[in-house]
Formats: sequence, C-alpha cells, structure tokens
Amino acid sequence: MEAIRRKPIFATGQTDAAYLGWADILILLGLAGAVYLGVQLASSAPPSLARAEIELDPRVLPYYAVQSVGRMAAAYFLSLLFSIVYGYMAARSRSAERVLLPVLDVLQSVPILSFLPVVVLSLSAILPQATAVELAAIVLIFTSQVWNMTYSFYQSLRTLPRELREAASVFRFNWWWRFRRVDLPFASIGLLWNSVMSWAGGWFFLMAAEIFTVGDKDFRLPGVGSYLQEAANANNTTAILYGVLTLVLVVVALDQLVWRPLLVWVQKFKLETVEDDNPPTSWFYNLLSRSRLANALTQVLIVGTIKALDRRFGKARRFEPAEQERPLHWTQKVARLLALTAFVLLVLALSLQLAQLLLSVPLSDYARIAAGALATALRVLVAMLIAMAWTIPLGVLIGSNPSVANFLQPLVQIAASTPATAFFPLIVLVIVSNGISFNVASVLLMLLGTQWYVLFNVIAGTTAIPKDLRDMSDLLRFKGWNRWRKLILPSLFPYLITGLITASGGAWNASIVAEYAEFGQQTYSVIGLGALISEATAKGDFGLLTAATLTMSVVVVTINRYFWRRLYRLAAERYTME
Repeated sequence: MEAIRRKPIFATGQTDAAYLGWADILILLGLAGAVYLGVQLASSAPPSLARAEIELDPRVLPYYAVQSVGRMAAAYFLSLLFSIVYGYMAARSRSAERVLLPVLDVLQSVPILSFLPVVVLSLSAILPQATAVELAAIVLIFTSQVWNMTYSFYQSLRTLPRELREAASVFRFNWWWRFRRVDLPFASIGLLWNSVMSWAGGWFFLMAAEIFTVGDKDFRLPGVGSYLQEAANANNTTAILYGVLTLVLVVVALDQLVWRPLLVWVQKFKLETVEDDNPPTSWFYNLLSRSRLANALTQVLIVGTIKALDRRFGKARRFEPAEQERPLHWTQKVARLLALTAFVLLVLALSLQLAQLLLSVPLSDYARIAAGALATALRVLVAMLIAMAWTIPLGVLIGSNPSVANFLQPLVQIAASTPATAFFPLIVLVIVSNGISFNVASVLLMLLGTQWYVLFNVIAGTTAIPKDLRDMSDLLRFKGWNRWRKLILPSLFPYLITGLITASGGAWNASIVAEYAEFGQQTYSVIGLGALISEATAKGDFGLLTAATLTMSVVVVTINRYFWRRLYRLAAERYTME
C-alpha cells in the first residue's frame, strides 16, 4: 500500500531530460493550438447562434460540440460524486443499506424522459427559462449516467476481499484511510469502466435532453444532440452525416486524451501479485509521464488536494469496523423521530394529491397501461437475451487479450457513445419500407441503448482477474467450458449482475424513445408502456403520464427486489475475489 501511495501518478521510470523537454514542448504546443482554435472560432461565430432556433449550418457544430461536452462533463462529475458517497454509505452501514438500496431501485426505475417535463416546469417556475432548461438537461444526463456507476461502486465494496479488510484492521485505518487506501483503489477498475459506459449513456439521451416538447411548449438547447434531432426531423441526410461525424470525432478525441490514459493508469490498482506481460498502453499517457510540466501540475493540484484531505480526515488512525453501530444519544433519537414524522406528513400530503390525479385517469387508459407493461416487458427480455448472447464472449475476449483490446476497445467506445437515436430514422425507414413490424425496430433500439452496460462490465470483470489466477488455471490445464466454469464466470459474476441490473433499467427507460417515434410528418408507435409515456408527454396529459410512469417504476423495483437483489447477495457471499 505504501508503494502505491508513493508512486508518482504518471511514473514510467523514464528520466531522460532531453525527452522530458520535448514532451513539455509538445504539450505546450497542443495547449497553444487549442487556445488559438478557440479564439478563431469565437471571432468567426455565425450570427445564427444568437437565436433560439437550432441551425443546420455545419459551421455551428464546433460550438454545439463544446456546449454538449460541457453539459456531459457537469453531469458526469455530479454522477461520480453521488456514486461514491451513496455507494459508500449503502455498503458500509447495514441500517443505511436497508433504506438506500430500495431508494436506489426506485430512482433507477423512474423513466428519466417522463421525469424531464416535471423538472423543467418546476425549475421554470423559480428560475429563468434558459437556466431552467439548461439545468434540466444536466439532470436528465445525470440520471442516465449515475445508476450503473453507483451499483458498480457498491458492488465493489460489498465484494472486497477478506485479506484487504484484515489489512485495514491491522494497520488500524480509520474510515478515511480505509476509503483512500483500500476501498477506492479496489473499486477503481469497475468504476472507471462504468464511467466510460455512463459517458456513452449520456450521449444516448443527449438528443432528448437538448430538444423536447411538453404540450404546446417547445424547449431547445444548442448542442450536437439537438442538431441531430433537428436534422432527423427535417430528413436532412447531409446534416445527419455532419452531426454524426462531429460526434465521432469528439468521441475519438475523448477516448485518446481522457479514457485510454485513465484505463492505463488504473491498472496500478489491479489486485495481483504477478505483473501483466502485456499491459494496456496509451501514447498520451506516455507523453504526460515524460512531461515535467504535467507532473508538476499533478503534484500541485492533485497530490496537494489529496494531502489536504489527509490532514483534514486522516488525523485519527483508530480503526473503526464497518459493522460497528454506535448507540444513539437521546437527542439524536428525538431528531430522527421529528425528521421521520415530517417526512411521513409530507408523503401523505403528496399521496393525496397524487391519488386525485390518478383517479382522473379513465379506466380504459389503465387497461392500456397493463397491456403496455406486458408488451414492454417482453421486448426488454428479448433485448437482454440478445445482449448477453454476444457481449459476454466479446467482453471476455477484449478484457483478456491486450492485442485485441488495443484494436476493438476504441471501436466499442465509439459504437457505445454514438446515440442510437441518431440512426433511428434510418432504421425505421429501412424496416418499415420492407414491411417489417415496428416491434423489430423497438427491440433493436432498446438493444442499441442497453447492451453496452453488459459489455463494459464484462470487460471490467475480465480485466480485474489477477494474472496469477490466470496462470494457475493454465497450469491446471483448464480449457474450454471447464475454464469458463471455474475461472471466468465466477470472476465475472458480480460485474455481470451489475451490468444486467443497469441494462434492464436502461431498457425500460429506452422504451420511451423506442416505442414511439416522430420523424418528418409521420408517427410510428407500438403497444407499450414507453409509447404511452411518450404519447402523454407529447399531449401534455399529466394524469396518463403519472400513471404510466408509476407503473414502470413499480415493475422495475419489483424485478430488482425479488430477482436482481438475490443475485447480488449471492455474488457478495460466494463470488468475492479471495
């Protein structure tokens, strides 16, 4: 653990002063070029940017890309902070776990696209419309990114190896030292891969976040997502290609400059006693590791912040077991009772208002909701089975073969980050023109939006398998199905469950855009709960919207509670890396 702490963040063992100087020059030239490009773009901004309408002029795409990436970054950092705090509390306190996990199931089950109109209209009542719509877009992207990251961090802490827990006890770590030296390093690989997936999930819902309607109100934000949506509505194939090309370039740049360096860096926390022969590589990570400027900034900004946190939270070195529950003082008990009473009264008041709204919905609509829930459940099941059939073998191949990973990993990230909704007009036109049911297009869009949750978690689980275990399985000559049964599947099980939980919730959410689509002047829809939510949103029917949303939430929470939670418990009890 001390070796990990003292190792420089970008350490490679290279100390050639001349090469260090060249690395600094390259980084400074890159920064200067970025600043110059930004100044040039600002000075030549098209006048159309001053208007609320979404322009299809390709010249606006650089500005739109910057604004979309800014919204994505804001939502991601909120998601990361939420995931770490929420996952830590749920994993480290049994009493908190009994409350936080059901709440997490409810939050994950709420269809984010039906939740958006409520957020926008609520914020618009207290904030200027431009600010309200911007915050609502960030909230929508946040809710598409956060759940798989939270489940991943929680799963990692619940499956922490016993020897690491014992080491924390021997060194008498308090909560901060245990979190920084044990919990966060062990969870970092799964958390980072789910961060990549969360960023991709944000792109998927970006189109819905940047341009949407509620009744007769039209809310628009400039960005790549709104550009693609506007191009799709106008049947402008050229504009769609420009938008997709811009999106791909942004994804490739982020992959090379952000995600791949982080994936290389996080290998230092891999739980193994034998170093990997073919670790992942990144040209930009190597450049940073040879730059005096980058290392100096790292020492000042990152290491300095960590040391400040150590001084603030790491003073007491007394070990406090996670299972220890301190008795509450009588004042704390009274405060909890008052807070619980206020919460119950608030829930009762809101429940009365909700009941009045639900009673206004005709019985015929409830019959449509029941039929739609069954139809959507069948589509989700089909999409999940198809996703598992190909993501598990491909994820194992990418995670266990560095040469294959170097080639396929960027392609997978690009495919996952490209919003399927951008290609949905083409998919719909091809399927409908050939006389195929729109149900096929619905399942295909669900699959395109959710299969990546399973794939990225399988890659993370395969990457986390220690090399000494792989060497031992080779020594014991585990081949074929025997190797899968005794090494791969047990190691993957906790990660696979995390991927399937988030993929299932994502498939239900994706049904809102998969079962009801408007392109050009034509509307395509099928029987389904997602189609009802989209229809109610378009018409401003808040009674039907609320009833359908609650139904979807109840269905997802029930599945999580009685199916996925049991598999989670099995993973924590039998499939930890010990």
